[in-house]
Amino acid sequence: MADRREFIIKAGAALAALGTGSSVLAQAGDFPNRAIRFYCGFPPGGVADIVARIIAQPLSEKLGQPVVVDNRSGAGGAIAVETVAKAPPDGYTMGFGVSGALTSSVTLNPKLTYDPRRDITPVTTVVMNPIVLVVPADSGIATLRDFIAQAKSAPTRFNYGTPGPGTAMNLAGELLKQVAGFEMSHVPYKGSAPAATDLLGGHLKAAIIDYTTAKPHIQGGRLRPLGQTTATRSAVVPDVPTLAEAGVAGYEFSSWFGLVMPPGTPATIVERVNRDVVAVLRDPGVRQQLVAAGSDPAPSTPAEMRARIEREITMTAKLIKDANIPIQ
Repeated sequence: MADRREFIIKAGAALAALGTGSSVLAQAGDFPNRAIRFYCGFPPGGVADIVARIIAQPLSEKLGQPVVVDNRSGAGGAIAVETVAKAPPDGYTMGFGVSGALTSSVTLNPKLTYDPRRDITPVTTVVMNPIVLVVPADSGIATLRDFIAQAKSAPTRFNYGTPGPGTAMNLAGELLKQVAGFEMSHVPYKGSAPAATDLLGGHLKAAIIDYTTAKPHIQGGRLRPLGQTTATRSAVVPDVPTLAEAGVAGYEFSSWFGLVMPPGTPATIVERVNRDVVAVLRDPGVRQQLVAAGSDPAPSTPAEMRARIEREITMTAKLIKDANIPIQ
């Protein structure tokens, strides 16, 4: 009797799941027919929020329905991704996945409630955000080669600041140490701004921070950029060489935002949203707004974004282990 009851329960659950799947597929045919919720993992006014709102309006026009930005900040962007991961796969929920929440958080956060490799559907990378290595303009360090030479000559006295342990900037610094073969101590701060302040105050030898924070100090002649971390020069800061160009061959570390949807979202919906977001990112007016906000448009296919996530999960896991970066 117990076995028969268990069979009935399992059969009912299977039929319910089949019904849900059929319902989602049916809805995919007339997608979209109502507003879409777009979760952003950071508060209003920040770079992620600005980028989300720049693309939301033209995306609304292409989809023919409102795309409503909803700020769910916290846990380095993970709360927004978690919200998307648990939403119905009907196309009416999407969100920004900041690179850390989709890659390094797998290793850094043992309490993470989702696995980016199975619990979200990648749609497209959206933007790359330039990170720069900066030193005081009066430090006597003119190039990256000068910087590395000084660090090698006095490793115990060399330090660098970042917005905090496990951030993209911290990981970028640890990767630079590994690839270039030198040592310097990491000094974590609660954001790029206080790191820049201490660098200007003479408490640090260098800082690795986002370009948006460094920009006024660079333009004011108080900080000197030695390089940016991405593989190619950013349109946001085209006059600063990449660290690879400046002398560390093979170096690359990116900070990016990507668009994600719930697991199981029908392929036809993912393809439609990908097509429209890519078109938005390629629009000259949108591109100009994004570059002015400090971000480079970086559209991709869903498969390319998935491959990036998997590649960077593996890379950052090794980097975190080798550098003994504390688990959160």
